[in-house]
Amino acid sequence: MSKIGKKPIEIPSGVDVTNDDKNNIVVKGSKGELSNSFDHRINIEIKDGNVILTVEKETKKISELWGLSRALISNMIEGVSNGYEKKLELQGVGYKVIQKGKDIELSLGFSHPVFFQVPDGIEFAVEKNIITISGIDKQSVGQISAEIRSKKKPEPYKGKGIRYVGEQVRRKVGKKVAGSEA
Repeated sequence: MSKIGKKPIEIPSGVDVTNDDKNNIVVKGSKGELSNSFDHRINIEIKDGNVILTVEKETKKISELWGLSRALISNMIEGVSNGYEKKLELQGVGYKVIQKGKDIELSLGFSHPVFFQVPDGIEFAVEKNIITISGIDKQSVGQISAEIRSKKKPEPYKGKGIRYVGEQVRRKVGKKVAGSEA
């Protein structure tokens, strides 16, 4: 039995959750609308302000899908009511970010600037060397922030690169200079 899947999901006020016969869930809230389809072997009921997921026959695969489906629906409800955001920080001499309209341009020490276009449903906000990525879909916010970070990951010797705000980078000790005696 899935420990996560059997927990009911409370629907906050201002959020509307609908389900059709084919397990297509549509969640509408103040921030927007999300929809997703789930496995037909999982029964999704909406009653008394809660979303309840049940299964008829429990196997290992169904238990995994049961917990996953519950987490995805919970993330959809959280996204349309509050939204998600991640913050990235550029560290290094000459590393900077410029917002051009909705898109951003990164100067990361390469011979050329790196352009990054905003996909639908995502917003960028730039303040000094901090990029704030926000949206209602948790998966797309995380994916976009990971793609931006992959352009120049923090290196372990000086710590230069793009990192999440608050991320600790393990630093390595560089080579000792030979012949220096004190």
